Amino acid sequence: MATEIERKFLVISDTWRLQVQRSEQFRQGYLSNNPTASVRIRIENDQANLNIKGMTIGVTRTEYEYAIPLKDAQELLSTLCLPPLIEKTRHYIDYAGKVWEVDEFHGDNQGLVVAEVELNEANEAFELPDWAGKEVSLEPRYYNVRLTQYPYRQWSDAEKA
Repeated sequence: MATEIERKFLVISDTWRLQVQRSEQFRQGYLSNNPTASVRIRIENDQANLNIKGMTIGVTRTEYEYAIPLKDAQELLSTLCLPPLIEKTRHYIDYAGKVWEVDEFHGDNQGLVVAEVELNEANEAFELPDWAGKEVSLEPRYYNVRLTQYPYRQWSDAEKA
Protein backbone atom coordinates (compact mmCIF):
# COMPACT_ATOMS: atom_id res chain seq x y z
CA MET A 1 0.00 0.00 0.00
CA ALA A 2 1.25 3.49 -0.90
CA THR A 3 1.10 6.06 1.88
CA GLU A 4 1.42 9.83 1.81
CA ILE A 5 2.41 11.68 4.97
CA GLU A 6 2.13 15.43 4.59
CA ARG A 7 1.61 18.51 6.72
CA LYS A 8 -0.14 21.57 5.31
CA PHE A 9 0.18 25.23 6.39
CA LEU A 10 -1.27 28.56 5.33
CA VAL A 11 1.30 30.92 3.81
CA ILE A 12 1.48 34.22 5.69
CA SER A 13 3.96 36.29 3.63
CA ASP A 14 5.52 36.49 0.18
CA THR A 15 9.11 35.96 1.35
CA TRP A 16 8.96 32.36 0.07
CA ARG A 17 9.02 33.69 -3.50
CA LEU A 18 12.75 34.48 -3.17
CA GLN A 19 13.48 30.82 -2.37
CA VAL A 20 11.65 29.09 -5.27
CA GLN A 21 13.82 26.64 -7.24
CA ARG A 22 11.21 25.71 -9.86
CA SER A 23 7.50 25.96 -10.56
CA GLU A 24 4.91 23.86 -12.40
CA GLN A 25 1.39 24.52 -13.65
CA PHE A 26 -1.28 22.11 -12.40
CA ARG A 27 -4.81 21.43 -13.62
CA GLN A 28 -6.82 18.77 -11.91
CA GLY A 29 -10.35 17.51 -11.62
CA TYR A 30 -12.22 14.80 -9.79
CA LEU A 31 -13.97 11.83 -11.38
CA SER A 32 -15.23 10.51 -8.08
CA ASN A 33 -15.46 11.62 -4.50
CA ASN A 34 -17.03 9.31 -1.96
CA PRO A 35 -16.63 8.79 1.81
CA THR A 36 -13.63 6.44 1.37
CA ALA A 37 -11.67 7.81 -1.60
CA SER A 38 -11.33 10.42 -4.32
CA VAL A 39 -10.23 9.73 -7.88
CA ARG A 40 -8.61 12.62 -9.71
CA ILE A 41 -6.99 13.43 -13.02
CA ARG A 42 -4.02 15.79 -12.84
CA ILE A 43 -1.93 17.46 -15.51
CA GLU A 44 1.43 18.79 -14.31
CA ASN A 45 2.98 20.81 -17.14
CA ASP A 46 2.97 18.12 -19.88
CA GLN A 47 2.62 14.99 -17.68
CA ALA A 48 -0.68 13.42 -16.66
CA ASN A 49 -1.67 11.10 -13.81
CA LEU A 50 -4.63 9.26 -12.40
CA ASN A 51 -4.58 9.51 -8.62
CA ILE A 52 -6.60 7.61 -6.03
CA LYS A 53 -6.42 9.03 -2.53
CA GLY A 54 -8.00 7.83 0.71
CA MET A 55 -10.36 10.27 2.42
CA THR A 56 -8.86 9.88 5.87
CA ILE A 57 -8.64 13.18 7.73
CA GLY A 58 -5.13 13.73 9.03
CA VAL A 59 -1.52 13.79 7.93
CA THR A 60 -1.33 10.15 6.74
CA ARG A 61 -3.42 8.90 3.82
CA THR A 62 -3.41 6.05 1.33
CA GLU A 63 -2.44 7.24 -2.15
CA TYR A 64 -1.89 5.58 -5.53
CA GLU A 65 -0.74 7.40 -8.66
CA TYR A 66 -0.44 6.16 -12.25
CA ALA A 67 0.80 7.90 -15.40
CA ILE A 68 -1.78 8.22 -18.19
CA PRO A 69 -1.56 9.71 -21.70
CA LEU A 70 -1.78 13.51 -21.73
CA LYS A 71 -4.51 13.50 -24.40
CA ASP A 72 -6.67 11.18 -22.27
CA ALA A 73 -6.22 13.45 -19.24
CA GLN A 74 -7.22 16.53 -21.25
CA GLU A 75 -10.37 14.78 -22.48
CA LEU A 76 -11.26 13.54 -18.99
CA LEU A 77 -10.81 17.03 -17.50
CA SER A 78 -13.03 18.61 -20.13
CA THR A 79 -15.76 15.95 -20.29
CA LEU A 80 -16.02 13.84 -17.12
CA CYS A 81 -14.52 15.77 -14.20
CA LEU A 82 -16.85 17.75 -11.98
CA PRO A 83 -16.41 21.53 -12.20
CA PRO A 84 -14.75 23.62 -11.05
CA LEU A 85 -11.29 22.32 -11.86
CA ILE A 86 -8.39 23.03 -9.52
CA GLU A 87 -5.87 25.33 -11.18
CA LYS A 88 -2.68 26.21 -9.39
CA THR A 89 1.01 26.91 -9.68
CA ARG A 90 3.14 24.67 -7.50
CA HIS A 91 6.43 26.19 -6.41
CA TYR A 92 9.22 23.98 -4.98
CA ILE A 93 11.47 25.24 -2.21
CA ASP A 94 14.33 23.43 -0.47
CA TYR A 95 14.25 24.44 3.18
CA ALA A 96 16.16 22.88 6.11
CA GLY A 97 16.56 19.52 4.39
CA LYS A 98 12.97 19.22 3.15
CA VAL A 99 11.25 20.06 -0.12
CA TRP A 100 8.33 22.37 0.50
CA GLU A 101 5.56 22.71 -2.09
CA VAL A 102 3.80 26.07 -2.13
CA ASP A 103 0.50 25.92 -4.02
CA GLU A 104 -0.72 29.24 -5.36
CA PHE A 105 -4.32 28.71 -6.48
CA HIS A 106 -6.02 30.35 -9.46
CA GLY A 107 -9.54 30.44 -10.87
CA ASP A 108 -12.28 29.77 -8.31
CA ASN A 109 -9.66 29.41 -5.56
CA GLN A 110 -7.67 32.58 -6.38
CA GLY A 111 -6.09 34.08 -3.27
CA LEU A 112 -5.44 30.81 -1.45
CA VAL A 113 -1.76 29.95 -0.90
CA VAL A 114 -0.88 26.77 1.00
CA ALA A 115 2.49 25.15 1.77
CA GLU A 116 2.95 21.39 2.16
CA VAL A 117 5.85 19.28 3.31
CA GLU A 118 5.99 15.50 2.84
CA LEU A 119 7.43 13.47 5.70
CA ASN A 120 8.77 9.95 6.15
CA GLU A 121 6.95 9.48 9.47
CA ALA A 122 3.87 11.16 10.93
CA ASN A 123 5.77 12.38 14.01
CA GLU A 124 8.94 13.42 12.14
CA ALA A 125 10.49 16.68 13.33
CA PHE A 126 11.04 19.43 10.76
CA GLU A 127 11.83 23.14 10.73
CA LEU A 128 8.95 25.48 9.90
CA PRO A 129 9.83 28.37 7.54
CA ASP A 130 8.95 31.88 8.73
CA TRP A 131 6.46 32.24 5.85
CA ALA A 132 4.44 29.21 7.03
CA GLY A 133 1.64 30.07 9.44
CA LYS A 134 -1.33 28.18 10.83
CA GLU A 135 -1.34 24.43 10.27
CA VAL A 136 -4.41 23.24 8.35
CA SER A 137 -3.51 19.55 7.91
CA LEU A 138 -6.60 18.47 9.85
CA GLU A 139 -9.01 20.92 8.18
CA PRO A 140 -10.77 19.17 5.26
CA ARG A 141 -11.90 22.45 3.67
CA TYR A 142 -8.27 22.93 2.51
CA TYR A 143 -8.17 19.57 0.69
CA ASN A 144 -8.22 20.05 -3.07
CA VAL A 145 -11.25 17.79 -3.45
CA ARG A 146 -13.19 20.01 -1.03
CA LEU A 147 -12.07 23.15 -2.87
CA THR A 148 -13.99 21.87 -5.90
CA GLN A 149 -17.14 21.59 -3.79
CA TYR A 150 -16.74 24.86 -1.88
CA PRO A 151 -14.18 27.09 -3.65
CA TYR A 152 -12.14 29.62 -1.70
CA ARG A 153 -13.76 32.60 -3.47
CA GLN A 154 -17.08 31.60 -1.83
CA TRP A 155 -15.64 31.62 1.70
CA SER A 156 -16.58 34.44 4.03
CA ASP A 157 -13.85 36.67 5.46
CA ALA A 158 -14.29 34.84 8.78
CA GLU A 159 -13.66 31.48 7.08
CA LYS A 160 -10.49 32.84 5.45
CA ALA A 161 -9.06 34.03 8.78
